[in-house]
Amino acid sequence: MEDARILSLRTIIRQMESVLVAFSGGVDSALVLKVAHEELGNKAVAFTAISPTFPPEEQEQAQKFTKEWGIPHVLVDSNELEREDYAQNRGDRCYFCKDELFELAQKTARVQGYHFVADGTIVDDLGDHRPGLQAADEHAIRHPLVEARFDKKLVRSFAKTLGLPTWNKPSFACLGSRFSVGTRVTQERVEQVQAVESFLRLIGVRQFRARWHLMEDKKMLRIELSEEDMPLLFSKGIRASLNEVAHSQGFYWVTLDLIAYGEPRKR
Repeated sequence: MEDARILSLRTIIRQMESVLVAFSGGVDSALVLKVAHEELGNKAVAFTAISPTFPPEEQEQAQKFTKEWGIPHVLVDSNELEREDYAQNRGDRCYFCKDELFELAQKTARVQGYHFVADGTIVDDLGDHRPGLQAADEHAIRHPLVEARFDKKLVRSFAKTLGLPTWNKPSFACLGSRFSVGTRVTQERVEQVQAVESFLRLIGVRQFRARWHLMEDKKMLRIELSEEDMPLLFSKGIRASLNEVAHSQGFYWVTLDLIAYGEPRKR
């Protein structure tokens, strides 16, 4: 028998009658999309915004997912980097990114006749500082996983039960998050970070962040990895190749953060 929260999720989505799901390819939005497709068939559609801050590998995985499950998928171009409030990166960058995303999503939903736009927000997200949730509220975005009280543990468990390849996918955030507050986000800088992260994917690293900094007026790369992934960089050949990639992108300093990704930092 399914968990009561799973039954609740199915009921919530079924009552929407039609829905456009903001789909990043991550485990949370993938679960919403799959259940919506099960409950509503072609009255559920995936919506993905494509921009320089969304890596091509993530786009490919998202498209592979919808193709595999036979789910309609709408892709549109997003231009948040052209918004000065986003580029300034003052701490509320996510608001302007999500504002752009949800404006495009609601416009598509209206044109194509979908009753609601939904995303993959979960209850774990509600306690964080997430300006994007304000944008979601302003655009009347539904959070079916929150409404059904799903946390990350239940999301991964149910996704695994459904056979979703995303069930154990590491968390991911757009490339704009690789810049400290106050550091301007530009397309050139985003592409520099992306090149390094593409290399990390290539060598098999699963959980990573390539952070962009300035130190003594020179560009510094700070790589965060999970503890399990760190040994991959200790091979001389891998280290040399990583340095080559980083230097080709203009990084003078190439560093590995010894605090593993996700570990708490002492202030």
